[in-house]
Amino acid sequence: MELFLHQVLAGLATGGIYACMALAIVMIYQAIHHLNFAQGEMAMFSTFVAWQLIEWGVPYWGAFFLTIGLSFVAGVVIERTVFKPLHRAPVLAHIVAFIALFAIFNSLAGFIWDFTIKSFPTPFGQQSLFGGGLIGAHDAGMIAVTLVLLVLLFLFFRNTRVGLAMRAAATNPESARLVGVRVGWMIALGWGMAAAIGAVAGMMIAPVVFLEPNMMLSILIYGFAGAVVGGLTSPGGAVIGGFAVGIIENLAGTFIPVVGPELKLTIALTLIVTVLMFKPTGLFGARVVTRV
Repeated sequence: MELFLHQVLAGLATGGIYACMALAIVMIYQAIHHLNFAQGEMAMFSTFVAWQLIEWGVPYWGAFFLTIGLSFVAGVVIERTVFKPLHRAPVLAHIVAFIALFAIFNSLAGFIWDFTIKSFPTPFGQQSLFGGGLIGAHDAGMIAVTLVLLVLLFLFFRNTRVGLAMRAAATNPESARLVGVRVGWMIALGWGMAAAIGAVAGMMIAPVVFLEPNMMLSILIYGFAGAVVGGLTSPGGAVIGGFAVGIIENLAGTFIPVVGPELKLTIALTLIVTVLMFKPTGLFGARVVTRV
């Protein structure tokens, strides 16, 4: 029993990483109803920007919030310049554009900052909060930041006019246009918010996995798993799904003999396929009803 509890706590720490990324994935999905395969690389590039600002002498929290602002603007610009012209294009065109963005951000980061591993600071410290080093101060801080983001998003979408307009634009764009909502700009704001959340995810993840252009490759898959398990239409569900994926992979790696570190990524892929087979909307996702 003690080993089980230890693995659950360790899984929560790992799940905090996946929950951050799942939240950013869901924000893009709610805006355009497509999965952004470049989400991880956008977060990685934003993290490099924060690292560069810190190297130039900007205090950590100054670099943190400045990077969030720059990432928000970059997300809006990408949507306006790249994806607005593709609005009515086939799904395959969007997928190709996402893959192109993935390659551009990855190679550009390598060109500017090279592919050597860099350390990224944490504002929370590295000391252990519980016995055995199961959850460190940074892990606890990362979980807290993810939950704060979730609460802020809930309040934004529930209590602000812009948030309500974004929900209307995502749910029923035709009706939203009839009541004066500028659907195109609501989608752009969704991109900006997803890029900003992705930047937070990258800056929280980098102290754990270290900073280099390929650091988000596996994290993105775990983020997709968390988003699919929780529900692509539910930010809260995505966060819960991210924590669930972290706990499940940790327990499986401990209590299932054939599962080792090499097969942990397989667990995430298996979760994605299983949930899509039996509950395509995820555990907390809403079923979409189309009237004809």
